[in-house]
Amino acid sequence: MKLGPLAAGAALLAVITACGSGAQTTGGGGGGGGGKIGIDHPRADSDFWNSYIKYVPQMASELKVDLMPATNSQNDVTKLVNNVQALIGQGAKAIVMAPQDTGAIATTLQTLANKKIPVVTVDTRPDKGQVYMVVRADNRAYGTKACEFLGEKLGGKGKVVQLMGSLSSINGRDRAEAFRECMKTKFPGITVFEEPTEWEGSKAASMLQTRLEQNPDIKGIYMHAGGVHLAPTLQVLKQKGLLVPPTDAKHVFVVSNDGIPQEFEAIRKGDIDATVSQPADLYAKYALYYAKAAIDGKTFKPGPTDHDSTIIQLPNGLEDQLPAPLVTKDNVDDKSIWGNQVK
Repeated sequence: MKLGPLAAGAALLAVITACGSGAQTTGGGGGGGGGKIGIDHPRADSDFWNSYIKYVPQMASELKVDLMPATNSQNDVTKLVNNVQALIGQGAKAIVMAPQDTGAIATTLQTLANKKIPVVTVDTRPDKGQVYMVVRADNRAYGTKACEFLGEKLGGKGKVVQLMGSLSSINGRDRAEAFRECMKTKFPGITVFEEPTEWEGSKAASMLQTRLEQNPDIKGIYMHAGGVHLAPTLQVLKQKGLLVPPTDAKHVFVVSNDGIPQEFEAIRKGDIDATVSQPADLYAKYALYYAKAAIDGKTFKPGPTDHDSTIIQLPNGLEDQLPAPLVTKDNVDDKSIWGNQVK
């Protein structure tokens, strides 16, 4: 699913106006006069987020966005708050951010709302606080897809480990809850061990190693984030003599989230079996797209868009749920998936 670049100027306006979500010009936002867009990246210790970071300047160029030098909050909400304050001081008319602690950003969002500076959040949805648009995929679908894949591979019986992200993040909660509910409903014969890793690879490795020592018959692993979980998980499986092809009876079936090139290579090698491809390229593209639309005074409403997604209504704004396909050995070489486009 590769989308061509949006044209600038009048063409961009036409696309926004023609969007299936019913964009309209209003007197709100930045008043249609253009302006600087500030952006804070959430971290630099994840292959997924590093891919997203590389896409941002490319998409800014395509969309003719006046993008300010990016800041990076390094998975620290205090740094995020300080970075946002600095961007405001430097004249940002809209802010793009990806708060990893989705419950702790409400006060900053209120400050931005008071200053009439619209906010677009990427990948994560704030629990409270007004946002212009959330650019995200359906994270509950991630958990459900992972559950169904592992449940079928295990024949509805056995033990699996869920290496969760941080439960202070809406993404961690959505993926965990959906996986848990799906297993309980569709595969009650499968025992699920839940490990909250806080999106940290070292914690994932330690927790997985302990679980495998206690339960050597574990046959499935669901990783919430391949960008931080993949390498340590493969290392632990290798140490345990379990990093073997799917045709081997000792194989542990692994499904991940992210869609980074390293996961695709692991699928090709038979080290893992599937991943849900989060669209890093489209996250960058539509985060800037909506930030520019906000400055230009555009508004949107729920409904299907012209880019194969659906905008839904949130209590505190709107969310554009971009498609995120399941990648297995059957489609891992699909050139249209962003993970196969990264050089």
